[in-house]
Amino acid sequence: MNLGRRRPGFLSMHPPPPFTPWLRADGLACILDIAVQPGAKRSELVGLHDGALRIRVAAPALDGRGNAALCGWIAQRLDIPKRDVCILRGDKSRRKQVRVALPLPVVHAILDAALRDIPAS
Repeated sequence: MNLGRRRPGFLSMHPPPPFTPWLRADGLACILDIAVQPGAKRSELVGLHDGALRIRVAAPALDGRGNAALCGWIAQRLDIPKRDVCILRGDKSRRKQVRVALPLPVVHAILDAALRDIPAS
């Protein structure tokens, strides 16, 4: 996917985000570091935990249902198809690396805004 050719000036419209330990570039895609809590009441972004995004997932960690729910939640939140989200590492762990087929500035803008909307506890 060549966003520069498809939408000229798209990447130049979005300045590079400040350093975030939970997000890094992977070509025109990016990789998220996520700490997952399966079996929650509802799927939601909770905040940060040890340099990773903390996400609660409503599905249990059985037979890949938690991973599927996590990928579905990320795809819905970023408004992309589920096929553009895949787990790179941590398939059977609570700590995961997830690849998202969107440029880093776009993902950072969406998720950073969501983090700012979380009420302080």
